[in-house]
Amino acid sequence: MKKGKKYIENAKLVDRTKLYDTLDAFETLCKTSTAKFDETVEVHVKLGVDSRHADQQVRGAVVLPNGTGKTVRTLVFAKGDHAKEAEEAGSDFVGAEDLVAKIQQENWFDYDVIIATPDMMGVIGRLGKVLGPKGLMPNPKAGTVTMDVAKAVTEAKSGKIEYRLDKQNIIHCPIGKASFGKEKLTENFEALIGAIIKAKPAAAKGQYIRTCAVASTMGPGIKVNTARYM
Repeated sequence: MKKGKKYIENAKLVDRTKLYDTLDAFETLCKTSTAKFDETVEVHVKLGVDSRHADQQVRGAVVLPNGTGKTVRTLVFAKGDHAKEAEEAGSDFVGAEDLVAKIQQENWFDYDVIIATPDMMGVIGRLGKVLGPKGLMPNPKAGTVTMDVAKAVTEAKSGKIEYRLDKQNIIHCPIGKASFGKEKLTENFEALIGAIIKAKPAAAKGQYIRTCAVASTMGPGIKVNTARYM
């Protein structure tokens, strides 16, 4: 794919042979984020595990100290008192079978995170084929299947993100916006890396974090030295 003139100019500011310390990496990233919109910052971590094995899965969630810079819309599947708690916590949508029907019939996806009480999972299971590929299926490991829906809604709206391995054993995660600046981005990055290290499977052998890079939406990738966190 041909790169634009602005990308090529920004890429010149990045030393491809260097492993950057975290603060330096985000300082450089902010300099190379020159789009006319506030670019999202993503972390890409390649792990020394094999996601084909159940005992080497890495998945979880972490609340970023400075949020994501994104307005998160929540959908809660709950009934009775739990539904009321979700509404009081500020969930954008709350319902049960009625929302399942809406998703099935209208292909409705005007939300970013789905939270559910355990008793609703049997109902939501019908949506597995549509929610699964979009990464929207509630999961206990991510804290989105819970009796404490109010806490889950609050965390989702304050910057909780889910991380999980893809088929190439890489975790891709947004950690904020370029406008956050290097200090806030570093704090969010360290929260994510800390969670990933804590989630290291007992079956993982050898070097756990193989490579780590950060990049903004339109900017070049910057390699980060994660040795100090291990």
